[in-house]
Amino acid sequence: MDFELVAEGLGFPEGPVWMEDSSIILVEISKGCITRIWGDGKTEVIAEPGGGPNGAAIGPDGALWICNNGGFKYHERDGLLISGHCPDDYSGGRIERVDLSTGKVERVLDTVEGHPLKGPNDLVFDRHGNLYFTDHGKTYPRHRDFGGLFFLANGASEAVELDHHHTSPNGVGLSPDEKTVYMADTMTARLWAFDLSAPGQIEKSSPFNAGRVVATMSSLQYFDSLAVAASGNVCVATILNGGITTITPEGDHSHIAFPDPFVTNICFGEDGLSEAWVTLSGTGKLAKCRWPEPGLKLNYYA
Repeated sequence: MDFELVAEGLGFPEGPVWMEDSSIILVEISKGCITRIWGDGKTEVIAEPGGGPNGAAIGPDGALWICNNGGFKYHERDGLLISGHCPDDYSGGRIERVDLSTGKVERVLDTVEGHPLKGPNDLVFDRHGNLYFTDHGKTYPRHRDFGGLFFLANGASEAVELDHHHTSPNGVGLSPDEKTVYMADTMTARLWAFDLSAPGQIEKSSPFNAGRVVATMSSLQYFDSLAVAASGNVCVATILNGGITTITPEGDHSHIAFPDPFVTNICFGEDGLSEAWVTLSGTGKLAKCRWPEPGLKLNYYA
């Protein structure tokens, strides 16, 4: 895959959002900030929420909504920055709203059904302004807190738990008809699908699981965040086997490699959503390339 480097020197970039002014907004998790990147290489910090800003999306109110995982410990190995366990200065998991005109950060919620969020990771809005988001949990040297998949109705002040039976929920996205929520589980390298009877209402697939398995990778690799193509294919950022794994709704899959073992996210924009931006987090870079198929238009842009 031919690509160009749009930016370098970033602090574990993630959550890219293509803006209609052709800039890219992304988070720098290790720096606790949100950065706008322009095509000429110019960058500017637009907000500093601290902790670990992660997945990001424009909401129906025009603000940037972010998952904040509360921070990680980091270490360097072979020129790569690698995220790890819960840090000593962990500031708690939360969903935040950022006013792009002022940089003001507002905490929207930090608990679900009385339970504290541990490491919110990724989020997506449906066409009605409802929010689906994942909590990746939090990892410690000898144990980990589990996360889940959650739903915040448009205008609601409290979220509800949709599923809490997976190892490490990460990327989340909606099918083009919004009848299916896709969720990538990191440690199992497995893509799950949750069929919806209505927004926030999952059809139970069996007595044991709410979702169904779309695909599982056979070799050692981890799934990170994702984006959905206009065709309905799911493009999952893949760690260790660094690149983007495209999975069809039927479970067939293919892989496009990038030169970083910590590829964490992809977003689409420009020219009919045929351009893709990919975060190469280990080396702190943002890459741009022509994708083999156009992405799905998200419900909100700013």
